[in-house]
Amino acid sequence: MITKGDPPVALLTGRSTLTLLTVYFEFNQLKQLFRQGWLRRGVSSDQCETVAEHTFSMAILALIIADAYFSELDLLKVLTLVLLHDFGEIGAGDIVPADGIDPDEKCARECESVLQTFGKLPTGHRYMILWDEYEAGVSPEARFVKQIDRLDMALQACVYHLRGFIDAKEFLDAAERIMKEPVMQIVLAEIKQLTQAPENLGP
Repeated sequence: MITKGDPPVALLTGRSTLTLLTVYFEFNQLKQLFRQGWLRRGVSSDQCETVAEHTFSMAILALIIADAYFSELDLLKVLTLVLLHDFGEIGAGDIVPADGIDPDEKCARECESVLQTFGKLPTGHRYMILWDEYEAGVSPEARFVKQIDRLDMALQACVYHLRGFIDAKEFLDAAERIMKEPVMQIVLAEIKQLTQAPENLGP
């Protein structure tokens, strides 16, 4: 029997369908998967961002920022990396540092999840190569996307901060540690300004 908490792909149990549809039901899980960092800071499930929403926001940020300031990057590759970068969470879930899971174990679980999904596709090996490239940060596009990942986290933290749900400081500090590009640093500085109480702002 399928229960409410089962992943969407469980709905296909006993059914025969196209591989494309099976893969869709697998990555549909990201629409149901809440970002654990927010939940654990007290954001309620009815307000909490999902992994799929995070990916969408990242894609818009990456498109706008890369198009305006990073013309040397392969934009299609950037957007592909964004869309694929959290596929490891389909099976592994959103593992956060507070879970106390060894980074190598986290990577192994996510790699297994990615292989499970991409292995069904005729060109899945290409996606696996790109996912590995992102994880290792070995290309300019991968390093850019990693910064976009943290920038989106900082922006969502700002939104929750302004709504009174969390204190954004720890997330902004975490984002700052990997911001290498001047453009990203400027944007992050503006985000920090937004989280300051009006009485702490200059004239």
